[in-house]
Parts: sequence; structure tokens; C-alpha cells
Amino acid sequence: MSENNIVNQNAENQEPETPIEHPATAITNEPGGDNETPKEMVKEDVQSAHDDFDWSIDKRNVAQYTDAEKEKYDKVYEGTFVQIEDGEIINGTIVGLTKTDAVLNIGFKSDGMISLNEFRDLPGIAIGDEVEVMVLEKEDRQGHLNLSRKSARIYRAWEKIMEVHKTGEVVTGVVTSKTKGGLIVDVFGMETFLPGSQIDVKPVTDYDQFVGKTMEFKVVKINETIKNAVVSHKALIESDIEAQRAEIMSKLEKGQVLEGTVKNITDFGAFMDLGGLDGLLYITDISWGRIFHPSEVLKMDQKLQVVVLDFDDDKKRISLGLKQLTPHPWDILPEWIHEGATVKGKVVNIEDYGAFLEIQPGVEGLVHVSEITWANTPVNAKEFFKLNDEYEAKVVTLDKDARKMSLSIKQLSEDPWNAIENKYPEGSKHLGLVKNITPYGVFVELEPGIGGMIHISDLNWLKRYNHPSEYTKVGENIDTIIMGIDKENRKLHLGHKQLEEDPWNALSETFAVGTEHEGTITRRDDKGATVQLAYGLEGFAPNRHLTREDGKSIGADETAKFVIIEFDRNEKRIILSHSRIWEQAQAAEEESQKKEARVEAEKTKKAVKNIQSKVEKTTLGDLGALAEIKEKLKQEENNKESE
Repeated sequence: MSENNIVNQNAENQEPETPIEHPATAITNEPGGDNETPKEMVKEDVQSAHDDFDWSIDKRNVAQYTDAEKEKYDKVYEGTFVQIEDGEIINGTIVGLTKTDAVLNIGFKSDGMISLNEFRDLPGIAIGDEVEVMVLEKEDRQGHLNLSRKSARIYRAWEKIMEVHKTGEVVTGVVTSKTKGGLIVDVFGMETFLPGSQIDVKPVTDYDQFVGKTMEFKVVKINETIKNAVVSHKALIESDIEAQRAEIMSKLEKGQVLEGTVKNITDFGAFMDLGGLDGLLYITDISWGRIFHPSEVLKMDQKLQVVVLDFDDDKKRISLGLKQLTPHPWDILPEWIHEGATVKGKVVNIEDYGAFLEIQPGVEGLVHVSEITWANTPVNAKEFFKLNDEYEAKVVTLDKDARKMSLSIKQLSEDPWNAIENKYPEGSKHLGLVKNITPYGVFVELEPGIGGMIHISDLNWLKRYNHPSEYTKVGENIDTIIMGIDKENRKLHLGHKQLEEDPWNALSETFAVGTEHEGTITRRDDKGATVQLAYGLEGFAPNRHLTREDGKSIGADETAKFVIIEFDRNEKRIILSHSRIWEQAQAAEEESQKKEARVEAEKTKKAVKNIQSKVEKTTLGDLGALAEIKEKLKQEENNKESE
């Protein structure tokens, strides 16, 4: 080999031909000049075997690439692999199919597998088909490439949804299922939420009817954080309706007749669908007659011809009328309705001043409270009339131009006051009905239109009442006597106590002044007490006459002896006193004592006279006895004068 000068440059025992000199290396940690090197830091080169070995040649005698060539071929090699990142979306080719999975080649160092469940929307997939997938993990714990077609579809769908949300473009989706509060809609392969309120302009209660349907929607709301979208079908309908509204409003005129459908009924009227535009048919414009609720005339989804009464372009409000399509009832009033005619009507409204009777729909007359009855007593219309009750009445006045009519119920019968003296002469007795009670008396009706008042003082001879309701009640019957007739003012003066003889005349002797009677206190006030006596009589005892002998006063509900100190038959007044009883007893006792003292004094005087007449000569002892008798008489006289 050496003779042919063929050298195996990779031979292990290759010796270097020329020794390599290594320059000295200086190492220092001390600052100094650039050319200064400490001697102790200088190392001499040490030559060893194989220092002349050519490391660029391998054992196979093949030279290595140069740096430029290496860089070139590295790029070629790296170009054979796809550089991917987690979360990246890339196209892949199906290179294999199993019963459960599809094998995809995305140009990476390994293939990935995706479950066939993610290809349910592509039932005819085959080897060689290209699909878009997302790289979930380049290499999981087992070293597998983890791909997902579903995630790629959701990502692309979210991009499209965000785009159409900005542009307002209409999208098509399939309602896949029902959920709480609405429906789930598949849009571009992504699940979105359709609230129940956004399904239709009308309220929807049955959501199941929409499941499986393909519908158009607008994306009305998105949440980029959780990648959630809300869609609406109602928004499309409203936009169509808005276009229809604009078209209808542009052609609208007052007095125009349109066909509408009743879509909603409220207390104040009905909303009509005019073909994309709503109008309000107010309750007063439904019928010429009075109605209490629109449902009395209208029904849901009923089609009607209505007239445009007014409209507002800015507020898009339309007022409609139904009754205006027919003539006003007052303009076609029948001939049989005239002044003096008897008509029949239904009560449709009641006020304090009277009631309105509907003779025909839209034709009403007023029965004033003064035309209800011939009686002069006030009548409450709200108590007399009831809604929907029917009454006959006489037409008193009629004004077609003003559309007014006054009616009278009482004029259907003859005025009973014309012959009042014949039927109800003074002194006659009658049974009446209590119609009203006031603090000063009781109003009694003898017959419809005829009545009068019993004053509170004419209810009872003996007892005084604070209010007539203590004696009788409304609705009760009461016996009366005619005490007077006021034909001009249509009033009767009635009495009740006058049906019996005045007991005060018979009791004047029984309750004479000075007589004592037992009584019970029924009421007390700051002036005195009311005392109940026998025979139903009541008396009054002032406070100063209620004191007992022990100084205490008689209280309510207590029974005691009283003496009559005043009896006034005309004023029906009895004044009593309890104090007079014991005061009179004390005075009688004192008088008795005085009488006894006077008798004793008389006896003493007689005895002195007898003694004086018998003594002829006065002795010293006699004079002493006489002086004592005189002193005693003097004291008795002084006592008598002091009393």
C-alpha cells in the first residue's frame, strides 16, 4: 500500500508526518499590558500521537459534507415533514379506515386517528378523501398524533358566525333538540341557542314542533369568551313585518276601510293585524251601544272590516273603528220613539243623579232621580237601580240633534197626591214601611210615592231616644197616624205615639211632687243621671241630688229611693232627688227634738208658777230654790233662740 502511495486516511495507526506546533497559551487574572505575560502562567506545547488525524474523513473513506452542503441538505430533509403546532387547523388525507376510526395523513412523521363518530355528517367517506382537522396534540403520552375533525368544524363555524354577526347576514340552521327555555340549532356545524321568545312574533308554547326543521336565523348575540351564540328567527319575521308596515303606512289614509284579524283582546279594546301592521280598535269604537268588555262582541282570530280613524307615522299607531261602518242609531231613530211614548230599556250606567236606559244600541235616555217616584223623599239611584235590569219609562223630552232623551218612571202612573185627602185623611191609621232613618226622625212609606216622617219625639210618650235607630230599623213595619197633610210640598206629618193615650195624664197623681219611688240609674254624665222609674217613665237627678247620707254618690246601674221634686206633664220632665230623702229625715228628727224641748219648758214654767202662788213669805232657802229655777228657764230660752 505504501508503495502505491495509497493512504488510508482513516487508518487507526496513521501517524502524523509533520509535527504540529501549538502556540503557547497565556492565562492571567492580573491586569497589565497587552504584551506582558507572567512566566509562571506560560505552558509549553506538548505533542502527542494522532495529532495530525484528519477528522473530516470517516472509516468508509467518505468525506463529510461541507457546512454549506449540510445546510442545503438539512433544508431538503426538513421539507419532507410538515411543521405543525397544537391547535393548528390543517388538511389531511384519509389513508385507512377501520370499523371505528379513520386514519389520516397530514404529512407529519406519524399518522393520526379520528373516530368515525366525527364523520356522521359524511356517511360516504372513503380512502383518499381530504378533510380539515385540528391538531389537538402532536404527541400525547403514548406518542400518538391526536387529531379532531369536530374541533376544526367548530372553529371554522365560530369564524363564520362571528363574521355573519358583524354583517347581519341571514344563516340557515337545523333545529336539533329542545332545551330549557328554547331550542338548540346547528349552524355551520356548531350548536347555538334559540330562546323561546325569539322563535316567532307570537308566543310559542310547543317547542317540539320545530325539532328537525331547517330554518333561517340571524345571529343576534355572541360571547367570545365561552364561544357561545344566540340566534333569532323572530328578528327575520320582524324585519319582514317592518317592510310591510312601511309599505302599508305609505298608502294609509283616514277613512280607508281595511280587513284585519283580531290578534289580542284587552279590557280597553282589541289589537287588529292589518297584514304586518297592528291597529287598535278601542272599546268605544266597537259598537254604538254600551259594552263592558270587547269579548262581548269580538273573538280571537276573527276577520273584520274596519275603518282607519287616525294614524301617526312617527309612532306607527293606527286607530281603527268598527261602529263607524254603520249609521248612527240616532240618525235612523224609529218613529215609535217620540215624546209621550212608553219605551223599555236596559240599565247601562248608574250615576248619583240618575240612571241611563239603553232603548236601542246607541240610543240612551236618562231617568233623573226626581222622575223615579212621586214621593218627596230623596231617592238614591245606585240603591234603586241595578245594571242590566229592564224598566219601562215614558219619554218626557227628545232632542235628536243633541242626541238626548229624558225618561220618567213615575209618570207611567197617576200622581197619588192629587187625591191624597181621600185616601189618607187626617187622623187615619196606616201601616207603613221604614225606608230611611235620620238623627231627627223616621221616613215611612205608606205606598209607592206616598210617605212622610215621624219625628223622634213622636215615637214614644214616656222614653226619650238619642237616635231613632234605638226604636226601629230600616225595612221594619211601623203603625202610623196621619197628623197633617202638606199637599203643596207633598209631605205627610206622621205620628206613632199618638196611637195611644198620653200616659202622663194618668200618672200625674202617681208621681206627684214629694212622693217617693224606687229607681235605677241607667246613664250618668257630668250634669247628673237618668233614672228609670216604674211604668216606663224616666227621670233626671242632678249631681247634687245623688249624694248619699255617708257623703258618697250613687253610681250607674245602682238602685235607690228617689223623691219627686218636679213633675212637668207638658214638657214630659221629671226631676228626682235622693239626697232630699235623708235630708228630710234629719230635719224631721231635729224638729221632733225641738218640740220635746218646748214641751219640757212649758212644764217647768207651770211648776214655777205653782210654787210662787203657794209661798206667802220668802225664806232664805226658798230664795235659793227660786234662783235655780230662774237660771234653768233662762238657759232654755237662750237655747231656743239659738236654734
